[in-house]
Amino acid sequence: MQNTRLNNLLDAITTRLGQWFLNPWRRLSLLIISFLFGFFLGNAVSTTAGQRAELDIVAAGFLVLLTEITSKIFYSQSFFAKRSLLVESLNLLKVGFIYSLFLEAFKLGS
Repeated sequence: MQNTRLNNLLDAITTRLGQWFLNPWRRLSLLIISFLFGFFLGNAVSTTAGQRAELDIVAAGFLVLLTEITSKIFYSQSFFAKRSLLVESLNLLKVGFIYSLFLEAFKLGS
C-alpha cells in the first residue's frame, strides 16, 4: 500500500488501541462486554424469530453455521500460536449467544 496520511492515521490508531488493550483489566472488561452483547443478541434473535414465525428453520441454520465457523476459527491450531483479542471476543460473543438460547429453551420448557 501507499504511505498516505490516511494509512498513517489508521496505523497509528490501531497501534494505540492495541497498546491500550494490553492492560489485563481493559482486556477483561472488553471480553465481558462481548459476552453480555452475545447474550443480548441471543435474546433479541429468539424473541424476534418467535414473534414473526417466518423462516425459522433458515434463521436457525444460519445461526448454527455462524457458531460453527466461529468455533472452527477459535479452536484451530494456529489460534494457540497467538491469542488475538478479536478472535477471543468473537468466541465469547458466541458463548453468550448460545447461553441465552439455552436459557430461552429452559423458559419455554417450563
